[in-house]
Amino acid sequence: MHLVTTAVLPIVLILALGAVLRRRVVTDAGFWRGMEWLSYHVFTPALFVESIARTPLREVSPVPLLLSLSIPVLAVSMLLVALRRPLRAEGPQLTSLVQGSIRINTYIGLVFASALEGTGGVAAFALAASVMVPLVNVVSVTALSFYGARDHAAAMSSTWRHLGTNPLILGCVAGLTLNLTGIGLPPAIAVPVEMLAEPALVTGTLVAGAAITLRVRLRDGLDITIASTIKLVALPLSAAALASALGLTAAALTAVVLICAVPTAPSAYILARRMGGDSQLMASITGAQTVLSVVTLPLILHLTTAT
Repeated sequence: MHLVTTAVLPIVLILALGAVLRRRVVTDAGFWRGMEWLSYHVFTPALFVESIARTPLREVSPVPLLLSLSIPVLAVSMLLVALRRPLRAEGPQLTSLVQGSIRINTYIGLVFASALEGTGGVAAFALAASVMVPLVNVVSVTALSFYGARDHAAAMSSTWRHLGTNPLILGCVAGLTLNLTGIGLPPAIAVPVEMLAEPALVTGTLVAGAAITLRVRLRDGLDITIASTIKLVALPLSAAALASALGLTAAALTAVVLICAVPTAPSAYILARRMGGDSQLMASITGAQTVLSVVTLPLILHLTTAT
């Protein structure tokens, strides 16, 4: 009940508010692009810097964290490619299945991490994100390069450039540097960073709500079911089992489960559209998973982290 009142209900309300505002009140797409840019490039990196810089990180073992996330993601991606013919998935359709099975909505995970574990949970989630963000982007772009409908000879080099300037990864690196060197957050910048971090959860969730679309083609039903079952159930359960076997507990285990159980990010639609994936299928998967995750995420957390 605590999880429902502190995380699930607030997320549902703010997602719904974002959807209503986007469709009924603030219909200018430029406004929402601007809010998404601020959330992604300013507010969320500031939250990562603040939480990681101030949290003792001795309890988070980097190697088990890396293995617990990378092995299930790579296994799921290779399995989908191997099953391409039985699934009768054309190239662009396959890329959306891959993206829909591994990509992450960071904002929703942050809300749950904050509600469950406080600042330590946010820090652990940020560290998990520093593994997952580059991993799922490389896998997604690789899939689109091989199976997308367009020619992308320079796709991988572009991906490495984007990863090197990714604001979420840079926020993690900055927080880790301040933490591990013992510098911490200098007083001169602590207050501005705190102020910039404060809007991250609300703006990110509003943007996620604004991006929800439930327009579904009849032929996409099976693909949505496959991607949602993998992303919302199979991936987090397998990651949780591996993390537990490798000795992760408390906030680190919660972070692994959360980052694997959150729905696919709306940015997957943009990548699909730019690189020749099935963008309509991608949008349908994202919308369906965002709605379904309100139910599945608490259940997965209860099954995998309850003591």
